Amino acid sequence: MVQLLLPIIYISFISLGLPDSLLGSAWPSMYPALGVPVSYAGLISMIISFGTIVSSLNSARLTRALGTGKVTALSVAMTAAALFGFSVSTQFWMLCLWAVPYGLGAGSVDAALNNYVALHYKSRHMSWLHCMWGVGASLGPVIMGQALAGSGWQGGYRIIGILQVVLTVVLLFSLPLWKLPQDAMGGEPFTPQHRSFPELLKITGVPEVLVCFLCYCALESTAGMWASSYCTLVRGLDAQTAASWASLFYLGITAGRFVSGFLTMKMSDRNMIRLGQVLIALGILLVLLPAGNNVLFVGLILIGLGCAP
Repeated sequence: MVQLLLPIIYISFISLGLPDSLLGSAWPSMYPALGVPVSYAGLISMIISFGTIVSSLNSARLTRALGTGKVTALSVAMTAAALFGFSVSTQFWMLCLWAVPYGLGAGSVDAALNNYVALHYKSRHMSWLHCMWGVGASLGPVIMGQALAGSGWQGGYRIIGILQVVLTVVLLFSLPLWKLPQDAMGGEPFTPQHRSFPELLKITGVPEVLVCFLCYCALESTAGMWASSYCTLVRGLDAQTAASWASLFYLGITAGRFVSGFLTMKMSDRNMIRLGQVLIALGILLVLLPAGNNVLFVGLILIGLGCAP
């Protein structure tokens, strides 16, 4: 039965990625219907991000109290409720309201699963875990693009909400698996150390890593949020095509993280990061060039590939 747990964790991270790319891919169709400026997507994104920060900072406390399995199931259920809330929203303030549980659910499951895999599985599984997030984030714009051609952006949110409900049921049935002994999972022996945030900041390299990750998240969220709007408003693509093209960035992340799981066996962490920075720079250059859409196509993929390491 232990072999079932890792696929369930991977599926959970696919579900984590599914909603992350929806707002950006749907926004070119959403903001005219809601009667708000295109820039208002940033407000919703900030609310979601704030909820993610709050739940991430409290994830360790929740995990110790409830266990990783229950936290994951509860978080996915909360995200599902928020997605259904988005699907019935007709006013901008409604989206802002539902963005709160949207962010709270995402932050808890992200931190809890990252921690669980880091403690119980080999390091390569961390790259492949985030590859699964990329699978979900790549599928989100595709599903939304198909919904825009039919039922509209509300239908896209409703479909993803249904998928989250199905995953919640799977997670509830899988709760006994999360209590299996650590040695059955193939992980290394470990003694967990619980440290406060000020104590963590005193560890050499931690502040620098936090700053670097802050910059990385800014790049990833900006590309994910505005790629579709950029394709529509600047490059003249229709909303359905732009939503599908936004998935190129996430496809690049997915493929890159899959390959990174193998590259970690041959390359140092520093060289992996340097390789990613070079690819990101090339991708941004191609996106900004006043060239054809084929160049834009390649640029979005390269930025995603660079984000992977």
